[in-house]
Amino acid sequence: MTLWRIRATVDDRPGYLSVLTASLALRGVNILALQVHTTEAGAVDDFLVDAPDTIDEADLLAAVERGRGRDCWIARSEARGLVDQPTRVLGLATRLVRDPDATGEALRALLGADAVTWRPVRSAEAVGVDRARMRLADGVGGVFELSRPAPDFTPAEYARAQALVELAATAARRAAEQVTLVLPDGAELGVRPAGPDDLPAVLRLHEQCSARTLHRRYLSEAGRPSPDRLRRLLDPARGMTLVVVEADSPGTGESVGVDSSGAGESIVAMASLLGEGDQAEAALLVNDDQQRRGLGGALLRRLLAHADGAGYAAVDLHVHASNAPMLRMLHRLGRPLTLDRDGPLVTVTFPLAVRACPTGV
Repeated sequence: MTLWRIRATVDDRPGYLSVLTASLALRGVNILALQVHTTEAGAVDDFLVDAPDTIDEADLLAAVERGRGRDCWIARSEARGLVDQPTRVLGLATRLVRDPDATGEALRALLGADAVTWRPVRSAEAVGVDRARMRLADGVGGVFELSRPAPDFTPAEYARAQALVELAATAARRAAEQVTLVLPDGAELGVRPAGPDDLPAVLRLHEQCSARTLHRRYLSEAGRPSPDRLRRLLDPARGMTLVVVEADSPGTGESVGVDSSGAGESIVAMASLLGEGDQAEAALLVNDDQQRRGLGGALLRRLLAHADGAGYAAVDLHVHASNAPMLRMLHRLGRPLTLDRDGPLVTVTFPLAVRACPTGV
């Protein structure tokens, strides 16, 4: 038996696919996998088949034509073709999360392209599919161009490829946002944007914090917040959350911010900026063992810089009046601030320079 790939177009009408499969079955051809690509010209059916050794390309072409197929393309296949398309796409996506620079190789593997190039976008240049050529926007001012002799690309293949390119761009942005923070005592910690997958490590952080530290963060005697609330903090609708990871914990180093599972990382602090209207609210949680090392001030400076660039008018922090170390740290930031005390609660407000946001941003 021999493996073949067959791609043919049939009318997108009830029963037409069964006519084609019956024509192949009459010649002892076993269909191992099938993908259907909907196009304006009809349904493009992509088969992986196992055919008797006595059948050659001409026999398969004749079987397809008798089954009302047209625009047929046939080629020998290999055993790796037995891996179904969703499994192949997931494998390539995992590779891109770890190595966004491998986008070109992933596209070549996904689509069987013989040429993949990248270049800056020209003005008014369209992306999409033009028979055996494909153009994909990468989101950073460039475009990937792909080509192959046959068969023609389909809209479904374009959608899969564009999704991989966008995934790689997201992974690259997250890796670029990862920084190494050097504390005054010389220790190095990784700081990166948080995500929903960090929930297990953030739950461990809350378990390790003392009741006093949690009370100062959440200004409540309720103890640790619920997982649902933490999940919302890690992925806020407006704003951002940063997490601090020990430099020698699993998943850190060059891969911090790429492997976001959070399962093996040790998160020692988190800082949130939640936007509402033209103002934002900031909050910090630092593990007891990491306090008084300058970590809170470094995180707050990053949050204020982000809020300033995002166009917020001011940032508020709610601090318990007994939290003298926190109040001293806020004054040491060297920014203008106002304090408004209401019983045991002090609201510290940092006014920001308001900038007009560009239209459409």
